[in-house]
Amino acid sequence: MQFSVKTTDYQKNLMLNICDLDLLGKNIIEDELNMNISKSYYGEKIIEHEEARTLLKNASIINMVGKETVSLSLEIGIGSEQGVKIIGGVPFLIVFKM
Repeated sequence: MQFSVKTTDYQKNLMLNICDLDLLGKNIIEDELNMNISKSYYGEKIIEHEEARTLLKNASIINMVGKETVSLSLEIGIGSEQGVKIIGGVPFLIVFKM
């Protein structure tokens, strides 16, 4: 599985935007909500599973979209099932590590 990511240094913290590669460039729509999985926000680099694990472990702020991405995060103990939101059938999770 491949992922699309963009990393940013934000107030001395690593901020990670990560999504399943197949979602990049798509719109997710549910009722009045329209979420664009844009290349400018998620599309800096394409990475493989192991690099995604490492980035998820090291990032302080994580914005993630997609079944594979959210599953990987939960598998390694980052975030919780209760925090996952489903938008148009697609899992979405934001994590702030303290």
